[in-house]
Amino acid sequence: MISDEQLQAVSCWLQEHPAHQQNQQRLRQAFPELHFSFCLDDDVIADTPALSLPGFNLYLVDSSNHCLSLTSDARGASGLVVAELGEE
Repeated sequence: MISDEQLQAVSCWLQEHPAHQQNQQRLRQAFPELHFSFCLDDDVIADTPALSLPGFNLYLVDSSNHCLSLTSDARGASGLVVAELGEE
């Protein structure tokens, strides 16, 4: 389960530390209870992010089955996709 507080804490961390390659390990260390994946937002096939902020979207990941999948249910989420927004 990912709480609203965790989602907000991750988003605040990312706003202070951009989601660049060198910060991925630091993000994982800051939130060891969560699984993180990183990509560009164009690579994500989902209707709506769990949280959308300037520069990135956060999507919830469910790992309860054998394969990871995106979800809109925070109660079943175990991680986040940090999807960087490209410049338009």
